[in-house]
Amino acid sequence: MSKESSHHVDTTINMYIDPGATTKEAYEISKTSRKLARTMVGNETVEDRVRQRCSVAVGDFAMADLMRFAGDPVPAAIRALKAGVPIITDIRMVRVGIQKKGHTCDVICALDYGDEIAKEQGITRSSAGFIALREKIPGAIIVIGNAPSALLTVCNMINEGIRPALVIGAPVGFVNAAESKTLLRTIDIPSISTEGTRGGTPVAVAAINECITILIEEKNS
Repeated sequence: MSKESSHHVDTTINMYIDPGATTKEAYEISKTSRKLARTMVGNETVEDRVRQRCSVAVGDFAMADLMRFAGDPVPAAIRALKAGVPIITDIRMVRVGIQKKGHTCDVICALDYGDEIAKEQGITRSSAGFIALREKIPGAIIVIGNAPSALLTVCNMINEGIRPALVIGAPVGFVNAAESKTLLRTIDIPSISTEGTRGGTPVAVAAINECITILIEEKNS
């Protein structure tokens, strides 16, 4: 059982849904993958649900042991999704991958903002985008699957008093990826992150999409 939460999974195997699987074949593939993931990862808590989906997304059950949860992040995500808050991503690939069904949130990408800030300050475009979107960050869901610099910028904003509802931080790589996620876990904010250098767009997208799926199940129950 997960140490992070006592929130038990309310659905059964027979009630499995995947809002992103729009054909019978896609659904059967998803259902079979999740059945294996439940066996390998466990299925006691909502955090286990996220671990399952992230493991399937990267094709490696070792990912389950790298997932970190702080501040009861799944319930925080559900509340924010119900409220229709903005979902802000670091790159377009993350934005495209996020499930658009089952919620009313506007999904926007930081790369579409802040070009002048990036030029003036000589910082990454993803970092500049979050700076440009500063006023939208309070109460928002932040999903970062690529850029450690963006996560560091968001962490600095939080330390300045700007509080998103949830941060999913899964940047990947060998430069500041592990450090940015370690910093995130020191901050008093609901978060889902990965340990070390591993992560990436598939993990970040899988984490938020599982939260959306749980919300849809809740609405349909």
